[in-house]
Amino acid sequence: MKLGDIYQLAVDLGKRYDIRGDDLGRLLRDELERYDRMNEDEREYYDIQNLDHPFSDTRILVGDTDTEVNTILCGIDMETPEILLADRLKQKGHNIDLVLAHHPEGIAAAALFEVMRVQADMLEKAGVPINVGEGIMASRISEVERRYLPMNHQRAVDAARLLDIPFMCIHSPADNLVQSYLENALEEASFSTLDDLLQVLLSIPEYRQAQMLKAGPKIIVGNRRRRSGRVFIKMTGGTAGSEKAYEKLVQAGVGTIICMHMPDKHRSLAKEHNLNVIIAGHMASDSLGMNLFLDELEKRGISIIPCSGLIRVSRVKDHELH
Repeated sequence: MKLGDIYQLAVDLGKRYDIRGDDLGRLLRDELERYDRMNEDEREYYDIQNLDHPFSDTRILVGDTDTEVNTILCGIDMETPEILLADRLKQKGHNIDLVLAHHPEGIAAAALFEVMRVQADMLEKAGVPINVGEGIMASRISEVERRYLPMNHQRAVDAARLLDIPFMCIHSPADNLVQSYLENALEEASFSTLDDLLQVLLSIPEYRQAQMLKAGPKIIVGNRRRRSGRVFIKMTGGTAGSEKAYEKLVQAGVGTIICMHMPDKHRSLAKEHNLNVIIAGHMASDSLGMNLFLDELEKRGISIIPCSGLIRVSRVKDHELH
């Protein structure tokens, strides 16, 4: 399978499982109109891939799209140490054709803030008016953009380039997969309390293995006997959302949030508004999303070498990705 085909598969799956559905077409048409209005100087710096999809945190960082890939070294955080690990494994006789990260690096990290706009749509799906969602997300998106400005985005990319190792990251498409997977799991489950929700999560292999590593699902606001009410799942959207979202979610009728992680200030605000919070687990949730994508590669004959926090669980023999 060629590197470009792997990238396109990630984009296609990301679009298919994006909560915005058909509205993605409108967003891309608006982006094309914006591009058409640009002058030549503005187009010089424009990322042309934005015309095809909204996942600015997913990119081929090093390598030619025609590169043949048979074996991938894949992990959640693939930085300079992992690039060196790939090179060392190649020296020991392993045929590694691609280093694949979940968390964005390089240009994909610098543009992470751009994917956060989907969180307004997530809030709308939960019952928060879209104008409110867009309003409260605006300042948070600007905050994340400023936070990433001084970072050394290209460090791992430079290491891969110098060692001539193809390098790619897949972020929002994988997060979209785990978002959809968990929403479907809850739709099919019977639950009333937070303990019931924990048991649903622990029925999923990635969370069960994470629990054995003391990094599994945990209630951080509420207790096992609390009734869950309506559940808001937050697995995609780049990073943590707005501090103002918790009050709006409660007003919309949400009783419990299930998310990958939550800053302590956000936890305090959720508690203030009597909103239950279950942390599903960061590495476990990211592993689930990546596994759903990696299964599609495995079906096409690609071998996966997991590392860097990836809890690899293959579902290829169990069922197809719907």
